[in-house]
Amino acid sequence: MERDDIDKLFEDLQGSFDTNAPKLGHEQRFLEKLKASKKDANRRKKSWWRPFAVAASIALLCTLAFGAYESLPTFEEKVAEISPEVSRTQFYFASLIEEKVKALEEESTPETRRIIDDSMLQLDKLESDYTKLEQDLVNGGNTKLLLSAMITNFSTRIDLLQDVLNHIENIKKLKYNDETKTTI
Repeated sequence: MERDDIDKLFEDLQGSFDTNAPKLGHEQRFLEKLKASKKDANRRKKSWWRPFAVAASIALLCTLAFGAYESLPTFEEKVAEISPEVSRTQFYFASLIEEKVKALEEESTPETRRIIDDSMLQLDKLESDYTKLEQDLVNGGNTKLLLSAMITNFSTRIDLLQDVLNHIENIKKLKYNDETKTTI
């Protein structure tokens, strides 16, 4: 039955078909319109992809950079890797030095302020020397010699602080003696 409907349709349309050849340049105009419509479609498709692609690239680079940064050992970890004793010794001496510095700060008076400030400057110099020694150790210097120098540096800092504390104690005794002489 469908076949009959199609045949009837063609019989009705017979003679109304356009059988003339298209005008000159028709194919070229058609292709240009087709290209233009493809460009518009591509622009619409790409317009949301470009920002998404840029954001995804930035996220990927940040992730890679963070991963690379995370995997790099810190300076202290490098030193501990070369010599685990150094990190333990450093912790011990650092806590001892911190205690002595706190004791020094507690003894601060107008009479002792100058000597305390001078000793803190000396401590800073010794600490910068220690940092250089650590850097030399990480860079592959003579390990035994550098470790000995590092321990000597800590020992020197502790001795300096102890000497200053002793000197402050002497100042306090002299001040006390002066005060007792003047009150009698």
